[in-house]
Formats: sequence, structure tokens, C-alpha cells
Amino acid sequence: VIPGKIDVIALCRLQRPPPVSTGREPLRRLSVQPETDVVENPRQATNANGTSGSFFYDGEFYDNVPFEKVHNTVRFSRGLFGKPRNDARIEEILRQLSLWDKRDEPVRALSGGMKRRVLIAKALSHDPQILFLDEPTAGVDVELRKDMWAIVRTLQEDGVTIVLTTHYIEEAEAMADRIGVINKGQILLVEEKDSLMERMGQKELRIKLAEPVTDLPKSVAAYGVRVEGDGSRLIYSYDAHDAPPRIAPLLSDLQREGLELIDLQTRQSSLEEIFVDLVKEPAA
Repeated sequence: VIPGKIDVIALCRLQRPPPVSTGREPLRRLSVQPETDVVENPRQATNANGTSGSFFYDGEFYDNVPFEKVHNTVRFSRGLFGKPRNDARIEEILRQLSLWDKRDEPVRALSGGMKRRVLIAKALSHDPQILFLDEPTAGVDVELRKDMWAIVRTLQEDGVTIVLTTHYIEEAEAMADRIGVINKGQILLVEEKDSLMERMGQKELRIKLAEPVTDLPKSVAAYGVRVEGDGSRLIYSYDAHDAPPRIAPLLSDLQREGLELIDLQTRQSSLEEIFVDLVKEPAA
């Protein structure tokens, strides 16, 4: 049991010692020098010259560098991790984040969304092997969110491990390979995204009828079909692994009962629906 996602990231980045009950072994796996004690020598254990980078929204950051230019701020962040100067790499990052045209402007003159881009650029400036992103698109415009998704996919392809925390479940569904769910300090699961959605997701067959019905024939009701709206739409929920499949028999029974179909649609549970089911309080 752990308090929350921020605490998880702080532990992973060795910014605080692990609880006594947790022990040090799990964190040793994050160390590039496993023989080094992660509590006594966290900087040496992670080889602080660029093993990880992070994005956290921090309002104080803007107060600390109010007059510094964007380009210098990002370049300075790279130097803090012992990386040699590389203006070409800084330019590439700034262009990726649509900051190149703002490179000579002071950070304080930027909009809120642009300031967030600067923080992301700082996190990327030293080419980390592990990148921690804490709600990087919270409260930003759609354009930045799409840009961020594209950058994350590129980093994934380059072999960078990304730890993303987000309240936008569609964001996790779009970008994550593995999903972890924390609720009230309890880790509910950690699982491959595709496996989780296949295991817990449901599929629906939505059937549009030419004429509404008030009562379903017994042969159709036996499938657990429910009626929606004015009676012209039927919903059949099923497991994709049902054996034998029951969709074909259902459609045959609908035809046998004289119910004319004018449209068929299928949909699968989203990750957000699965998440809501996982954290939903049991009925009193």
C-alpha cells in the first residue's frame, strides 16, 4: 500500500527512501549500479548523468527563471546532467515542441501551455533512458496534447522507458503498453494494456430495428438482449471468447421472429470504462 502516484514516482527516482516494509530490493532493479546502496548513495546508484528525466508541473519554476530565455533554460538543464553542449539536439527538441520560434523569448512571457512545453523540453534535454511524465497534458490545449502523444511514441520507438501518470484515461489507452491502477493508496493491478482490455472488456452488438418492439420474443430474450430507447434498438453484450459464438444464432432468431434489421454496430469497452469498474465503490 502506497499513498499515491507522486509517491511512486518519488520512490522510483530515489527522491525518498522506501518504506521499511518495502525494503530496498525493488528499487535496486532501477539502479544502473545494483551493487550500490540505493538509500545511502542514490545519485551514484542511478548514475545521475542522465539515467532519468521528469516532467512535473511546478509553478515555482517560472518564478526562478522569469527573465531567462527559453533556449538557455533548456540548454542549462542539459548541462546539469553532465551532458556536453549540443545545440543541434536542443533545436530538435524545441522544434518538436513548437518552441523554436519562441527560443529567444523569456519564459515569463510565454502562455501557460508554452510554459508546460518548456518543462517537457527540460525533461528531454539530456536524452534520459527513463522518462517520468506526471500529467504532462493536464489543462493544456488539444494541439499540445497531440504533439505530446507523438513525441512519446517517438521516444518509445527509440527505446526510452516512459512512466506516465494521468487522469485522462484515453491518454493512457492511446500511449501505454502496460497499465497500473492505484486507488486510495492500493495498487489494484499492473498488466499489459491489451491483455487487460481483452480480459476485462466487454463487447456490444447494437442492433437497429426497422420497427420498435415492446416485448422481445422468448427466443431472443434468452440471449440477454436488452431494449433501448423507443424499442427500436437492441443491445447484446457478450464476451469475445464465448464458445461457441452466439451472434450468428441471435441474428438467425431475430430473422425467424420477423424482426427486420436496418443497421448493426459493434463496440468494445474503453479503458476508461474498465477503470471505472475497477475503482467503483461497492453498493451499500
